[in-house]
Amino acid sequence: MKSASLPPIRVEPEFREQLEGALQSGETLSSFMEDAIRAEVRKRQVDAEFRARGLASLARVRAGEPTYTTEEVVTELRAKLDAARQVLAERNKAKA
Repeated sequence: MKSASLPPIRVEPEFREQLEGALQSGETLSSFMEDAIRAEVRKRQVDAEFRARGLASLARVRAGEPTYTTEEVVTELRAKLDAARQVLAERNKAKA
């Protein structure tokens, strides 16, 4: 696939100096900008996926799926943690 260019952007000379001063050894302004843009695109994709999961969860609750209190969730997580600690302790005893 043929590559494409991004539009140039105008910035204040002081900002360009700051940007150039922040470049790492061997890094170009173009590669820095591409990395920053890719990171922002990925962040926005993750944000959109998060919102979609939240809306889907809300729809399931409104449709009647059960919900759990904070205490119920924490109790279940503590039980799992305690079980994992017990397995680890038994493994350590067996090794000793």
